[in-house]
Amino acid sequence: MRKKIVAGNWKMNTTPVEGVELFKEVAAKKGEVCSCVNFIVAPPYTHLSEIVKLSRGTGIGVAAQDCATEAKGAYTGEVSAQMIASLGVEYVILGHSERRQYYGETSATLNKKMEQAYANNLAPIYCVGENLEEREAGKHFDVVRKQIEEVVFNLTPDQFKKLIIAYEPVWAIGTGKTASAEQAQEIHAFIRKVLAEKFGDAANETVILYGGSCKPGNAAELFAKADVDGGLIGGAALKAEDFIAIGKGFTK
Repeated sequence: MRKKIVAGNWKMNTTPVEGVELFKEVAAKKGEVCSCVNFIVAPPYTHLSEIVKLSRGTGIGVAAQDCATEAKGAYTGEVSAQMIASLGVEYVILGHSERRQYYGETSATLNKKMEQAYANNLAPIYCVGENLEEREAGKHFDVVRKQIEEVVFNLTPDQFKKLIIAYEPVWAIGTGKTASAEQAQEIHAFIRKVLAEKFGDAANETVILYGGSCKPGNAAELFAKADVDGGLIGGAALKAEDFIAIGKGFTK
């Protein structure tokens, strides 16, 4: 059985004080959800130290939203994987659509970040997905395949076992368009098929999260699909009640 994961990406939201309160609310409500669900939160860098301390004993994992390509050096404003790991953080989000779109991250960039993450025992949550133009041109399978082949295929089998994939339908985020549960299942099954081409049966154990507009109202329908193992949640993760309600989308 693959893990069921609900991960909350807080993005550039909340002050450290607000983040602590949000985490405490999530931790307090976590018992309302099936123990089979694994929660992860990804606060801004400024919150990580305090959130890690609060997370101890709660069963909630902590992720960073990104890490630097280099181990150390004259890279003003960057935060290394070693710095993140030294705080007790377990996961790091890499290749998020916003990093690709706004900061020009390429597969070359992400291969370096992957290397840093694994060197510091951080489990990557690697994001893939196509934009509206690519979806409407029918190129979504090609785009996602390329994002996997150029980065994930460079991992060793042991590294691959630690990887979590998050599929982001960039075309359905903030566009007014929505991805159906069937569309989510279609691309998740395709991702698993591509992973199997390189890693064989190990792909059956890979957690693939849905990174679209997952809300309390559609979580159960999405999570019922065979290859959807949870969600990478954005806006809804900023309200403890909504985040927990999404976790309840898993009934067993």
